[in-house]
Amino acid sequence: MPKPQPADSYQAHDEHSDEQVGVGADPYDTSEKQNIFSVHYYDLGLLPIFVVITNNGDQPVALAGMHVELVSADRTKLTPSSTGDIYRRISKPHPRTPKYPLPFPTGTGGGVNKKTLTDIQNAQFAAKAVEPHGTQAGFLFFDVSDIPDALSGAHLYLTGVRDAKGNELMYFEVQLGKQ
Repeated sequence: MPKPQPADSYQAHDEHSDEQVGVGADPYDTSEKQNIFSVHYYDLGLLPIFVVITNNGDQPVALAGMHVELVSADRTKLTPSSTGDIYRRISKPHPRTPKYPLPFPTGTGGGVNKKTLTDIQNAQFAAKAVEPHGTQAGFLFFDVSDIPDALSGAHLYLTGVRDAKGNELMYFEVQLGKQ
């Protein structure tokens, strides 16, 4: 796992100074970045996005009801893949290659090894709260196998983030790709 920096240090971020909370995002869509994993997820049609939430306030921020959505330039809305969906994709990969009219035989996976299982479990965003003056981070995986150039013009939306009193904060919108 990469060491999380404050959310505003990422190129793609949304900072709410009045609420003292920020969200940063770093897509892992290149081979260089994906080398931290035992599997190159993007090559299998899964886009890992490192999401960082920083709380600069004096009260905790609740993430238990957080909803995340990746919206592509063509307005396709994607929610993060579940752990089971990720396992299935690795077991039966659908590579990001051109589709042909006739199916060509491809190698099929035979399951997910323990190292990869641990890799996925340790990488996924699992925080339920962000402590005062703290940062939480993890990866969310989006199925972009049917979306060419998924990051171009894409936005990441986060809703359901609540302050210590239970009030929902304004939604976060992080621009990921070039417009």
